[in-house]
Amino acid sequence: MQNRICGLFGIQHPIIQAGMIWCSGWELASAVSNAGGLGLIGSGSMYPDVLRTHIQKCKAATDKPFGVNVPMLYPQIEEIIQIIVEEQVPIVFTSAGNPKTWTSHLKDHGIKVVHVVSSVKFALKAQEVGVDAVVAEGFEAGGHNGRDETTTFCLIPMVKEALSIPLIAAGGIATGRQMLAAEVLGAEGFQVGSRFVASEESSAHLKFKQEVTKAGEGATILTLKELAPVRLLKNKFYHDVASAYADKASAEDLKKLLGRARAKKGMFEGDLDEGELEIGQVSGLIHDILPAEVIFNNILSEYRAVKESLKTSREQ
Repeated sequence: MQNRICGLFGIQHPIIQAGMIWCSGWELASAVSNAGGLGLIGSGSMYPDVLRTHIQKCKAATDKPFGVNVPMLYPQIEEIIQIIVEEQVPIVFTSAGNPKTWTSHLKDHGIKVVHVVSSVKFALKAQEVGVDAVVAEGFEAGGHNGRDETTTFCLIPMVKEALSIPLIAAGGIATGRQMLAAEVLGAEGFQVGSRFVASEESSAHLKFKQEVTKAGEGATILTLKELAPVRLLKNKFYHDVASAYADKASAEDLKKLLGRARAKKGMFEGDLDEGELEIGQVSGLIHDILPAEVIFNNILSEYRAVKESLKTSREQ
């Protein structure tokens, strides 16, 4: 399966593992890249020296292309960018900020740049500043999300209609059927996050992975829009947030309740009560913890099988 995304990144299949905080270290990124897709190291939960170590270990574990996801609100962003340039990372996915800030600098160093958006408006802005592709992420996705709550199936065709550069779909993609559906809507690449959280190579805590596999329909919710919208599993922390809303808490009150390191506490340290457990709606379809390569091949095999089945049914 070759298209513009495969050509842009030099990969065999246009499946991209999302760069998720506390889940996407070098082990997961290298495993996905070795499987034929594009693995991403999630820098949002890493100090600069930790990121450098993950990049170097990823280089040692794969000779295939990989990238780094960079939330641009990161407090040490200049140091992060410098490390990425020094280590000659070939691909950077930027998010949570203005793509104009670093795109030209990264491209001047021969780095491919992709920006994550949640609306047509921001997709056009990203294209205008020269990114090589965009990730259009629907509000089904886990973690921090768009304020407009536009679903993936609505967002992808609207962004496709507006752009000329390649489009990567994200939000609610964990199976081959969903990958094929996103392709029909205009996507050329497919970013998978939640499914890879429940992989053996994910750096998430085992308790969190197990909780993801137990999630059913309605287990997640988008909340804290006054601060930064985030989709998470409903647990004690979420119910504390819901109680705060019922008591008409201010944004400052919510900020105090959130505190620091909530995501680390839940996703990395395994505190299922007090932690922020970021995961997408598609967790309702995730029932097991598997090696990343098996997850990758399962998605690809189902994609091919369903595509062939539809072709056969049309010919009959």
